[in-house]
Amino acid sequence: MGRENHGQYQLPGAAPSHVILGINEDGHKEVLSITIGENESAKFWLAVLNELKNRGVRDVFVLCADGLTGVKEAIAAAFPMTEYQRCIVHVVRNTLKYVADKDKKAFVNDLKTIYHAPDEQSGHARMEAVAKAWNQKYPGCMNRWAENWDVISPMFKFSETARKVLYTTNAIESLNSGYRRLNRSRSVFPNDMSLLKALYLATYELTKKWTMPVRNWGAVYAELAIMYPGRLSGT
Repeated sequence: MGRENHGQYQLPGAAPSHVILGINEDGHKEVLSITIGENESAKFWLAVLNELKNRGVRDVFVLCADGLTGVKEAIAAAFPMTEYQRCIVHVVRNTLKYVADKDKKAFVNDLKTIYHAPDEQSGHARMEAVAKAWNQKYPGCMNRWAENWDVISPMFKFSETARKVLYTTNAIESLNSGYRRLNRSRSVFPNDMSLLKALYLATYELTKKWTMPVRNWGAVYAELAIMYPGRLSGT
């Protein structure tokens, strides 16, 4: 498995649903898991990841997710060779949460210079420069970038083409939009099983159109084969 992507989806009046989407060696997206649960912790995520292992997932190269409580520790226990990549879209959103509207465009443009940097050293230098530029107006606004650099930086070893596949949860966001569209008429679910059934039926409908590999998969596959030698089944 080349990459996994986690996202959280919640219908009105229902418990949170945690969706894991994977990209297999052929470049095709697959919904691997839908789990309903309130308790986000290392124990919770370890159970989720162990279920994937028990169902046959042998390897994960990169797992991209938001800053979920305990997920980093769970990945290390369940898939010790897997790299955890923080979703850049969520990191940017969290950074801009308390930024005034009039400053957001300029701030976003500065943040782009970090994750569009050609390598990790340049990206780190840009992060420090952005922090210096904005900390007086928004104290501590870039602290999370520095604190989480170890899980932000894995993307820098990939090309721009591969980064677009690996460093965001956009595919999950699109899937969640589909869930909302197909379940907009349902405001109440009597129990977790009824919610799970609704999501599985929606998944079946939404994934019918997933007939093609992700864009530029050939180039991405070539990079994965070099970055993770011997771990693809054809290598």
